[in-house]
Amino acid sequence: MTFRLRPVLTIAKRDLKSYFTSPMAYVIMSGFLFIMGFMFFSTLEYFNSSNMQAQQFGGKSMSLTDGIIRPLYGNMNVILLFICPAITMRLFAEERKNQTIQILMTAPITLDEMIVGKFLSAVFFVGTLMLATLVYPAILFFVGNPEIGPLFTCLLGTMLLASSLISMGVFFSATTESQIVAMILTLVTTLFFWLISWASYSAGPVWSDVLGHLSLINHFNNFGQGMIHSSDVIFFLSFIFLGLFLTHRVLDSYRWR
Repeated sequence: MTFRLRPVLTIAKRDLKSYFTSPMAYVIMSGFLFIMGFMFFSTLEYFNSSNMQAQQFGGKSMSLTDGIIRPLYGNMNVILLFICPAITMRLFAEERKNQTIQILMTAPITLDEMIVGKFLSAVFFVGTLMLATLVYPAILFFVGNPEIGPLFTCLLGTMLLASSLISMGVFFSATTESQIVAMILTLVTTLFFWLISWASYSAGPVWSDVLGHLSLINHFNNFGQGMIHSSDVIFFLSFIFLGLFLTHRVLDSYRWR
């Protein structure tokens, strides 16, 4: 059976539109932009004071990239860790609770198309949030000369990491009718993969490498340093594929109950 783009975009458009008909979306957007704005201006103030002290005492000044861009997007990932479960919790759980998932199951679309469409709706929503934060780099380009390369890699790494979080959210949303349960399961699981590298410090040589490789934040670090490694891209894409594959298996079993 062929994979068709039009049904995918139809599902994505429908779900993306439903985000903006719910007050939850505006609460999430307002909270996200408020926190990001607070962090940006706090980081900017710290950057200015640190550089002024460095000039007074003959120290080395920080660049805009090291002092603002990298900390800003590193902190954004922490916020998305908590926001993505709230974004994805309703995708399938609401459909199951309202029994509308049966309509989707009998619609002339495949499971793959339905899953990818819902996944993309959440990715587009997060992309909208990230698009709104581009005002901060714009301010930096207006007052200074930050490096474009690290800015691009930070944006790419953040989008890949957020997509990985979303894939897990889609999976857990498909496993339950309760949006709260889906959100909690997503948060706990993604937090585990976020913090798993901590255990690598006390593990043996082999397990240390394994646990470090499974850490989401470890694979983002190279993007934060302005580097794109194929191993990091492959890890995020594999993580996304795993989440969507598990979702497919859950929905496929649900269809035959």
